[in-house]
Order: sequence, then C-alpha cells, then structure tokens
Amino acid sequence: MRPLEGKVALVAGATRGAGRGIAIELGAAGATVYVTGRTTRAQRSEYNRPETIEETAELVDQAGGHGIAVQVDHLDRDQVRNLIARIEREQGRLDILVNDVWGGENLMQWKVPVWEHSLERGFRMLRLAVDTHILTSHYALQLLIRNKNGLVIEMTDGTAEYNEKNYRVSLFYDLAKSSVISMARSLAHELAPHGCAAIALTPGWMRSEIMLDHFGVTEENWRDAASKEPHFIISETPRFVGRAVAALAGDSEVARWNGHSLSSGELARQYGFYDLDGSQPDCWRYIVEVQDAGKPADASGYR
Repeated sequence: MRPLEGKVALVAGATRGAGRGIAIELGAAGATVYVTGRTTRAQRSEYNRPETIEETAELVDQAGGHGIAVQVDHLDRDQVRNLIARIEREQGRLDILVNDVWGGENLMQWKVPVWEHSLERGFRMLRLAVDTHILTSHYALQLLIRNKNGLVIEMTDGTAEYNEKNYRVSLFYDLAKSSVISMARSLAHELAPHGCAAIALTPGWMRSEIMLDHFGVTEENWRDAASKEPHFIISETPRFVGRAVAALAGDSEVARWNGHSLSSGELARQYGFYDLDGSQPDCWRYIVEVQDAGKPADASGYR
C-alpha cells in the first residue's frame, strides 16, 4: 500500500536520527521527500559526523519513494526561500512539512543552572531549535496552504503533559523543546481555516546514530547498552516515529489531532504500527511509571 503516492513532503533536518527515519517511512508510503540538512558528502557541519543528506535520499529511494537531497542551513533565509521556490517549481505543491531541525546535542549542558550555563551555547541551542522552525514555516506554509489537508509536524522531545511537570536538562533545553510544542499549537490555530493541521510529536528514547555511538553499540547489539543504562531497554528506532508521521500523513481525519502533543508510542496504539523488531515501545508511560518512579528497569508491558 502506498497511501502517500503523489504527495510531496519536506523533512527539514533529515541527515540522521528522527529526520532520517521519518523521511524513509514517508518514502515507503510513496511520497516524494525533500531531505535537507547541512552535511553532504562534500561538506560536514559542526557535528563532524559521517551521515549525509544524500545517504538519506538514497534510503528514501530504496524504501520505494523518491528522495531529493538539498543542502540547506535553516537559519539562512535565502537558502530556505530558495528551497521552497525549488519545491514549488519542481512539484507545484507541498503536502507535508516536518520541522525536525535540532542540532543541539553538542551544545547541551546537563543539569547546569542558567547562571553557570554557557550563554553562547544556550542561545545557539535556542536559535537552532526555534528560529529554524519558525523561518522554515514562514516560507513553506505559503505553499502548503494552497491545498487542503496539508500537515505540519513539529518534532520535539517530550509531550506537553510531561514537560509541564518536569525539568528537562537545563533552562535552555527545557525552553527549546517546550517552545516547539507551543509552536505547533499556534500553527494549528493559523492553519485550521485553510483545512490544514499542525501537531507536536515526540519519539521516545530513540536509538539514533549518536545515541548508539554514545553507548558504544550498534543497532544489532543495542541491548548491550543496558549494562550501562538499564532503562535503555525501552528505546526505539528512528523508524518508529517515522511510522507515526506516515500514519498521520495518511489519515484522512488527521484534523482531529490538530494542535495536540503526541508521542510515537501513543500513536502506535492508535494506528496499529510497530517498530522494526515488531514491538510497540511506550516510552513516555514507562518513564513516568518506572524510571521516574525509581523502579528497577523492566519493560514488561511497555513494549
């Protein structure tokens, strides 16, 4: 089944992690997917990592879609404006926008109060997490609203319910992720008159390339990381949240979620999709009921 055949998607920030997983699953559903990021085979971003947007586009092709890699710094107005002009010129439409630009892993300072936190790193984190999403939406939504049923996904970390009750890493990180959730709510209000919807979406504990490297494991032996961090047993692949996005994009009644804050685990129950290993990890329920409750790591009933 290819429910997104003929649809055009832009995954902003698709070099690796959730963006790559989302792009692949949109491609598997038949979409044409523009994948953007700063790292290409000829040039790396400050991450200095090997994953590239060309590689993501090829994975989209292999999944059955059509991947188009475009190098874009989403803090550069001209580059974003030119990207949207190119999509309009080549496709004449935009049906799905996934704002997944982040780039803050190297900037994070865990549990550091604002008076000790690097202002340079903190404000850079906010620019990457918030300004990029606003700038991309400003240009992309002018094209998206020309057709009804357009969908905007604002990728974040944590649900509105969880983030409202819990301190997340630092003031800057907390503000960055909560701001994206608020952005989806605001966009939902502005898009509704045009028959389009905006949703905030969070993965659970995701086994991104960076996270796997952090624990010194691969996707094949990821469970070995539980010896260092037992709660890693609730983790999920980037494809799991990708399947959440594909399910939303293929739902003719997706407007019922307009303005909501959702998680991959919650949507798996709603739409009946599974991670690559056939499980349905419900990370945010696990975090509240097991990890934050101080119980021993045990994913029984949560996968």
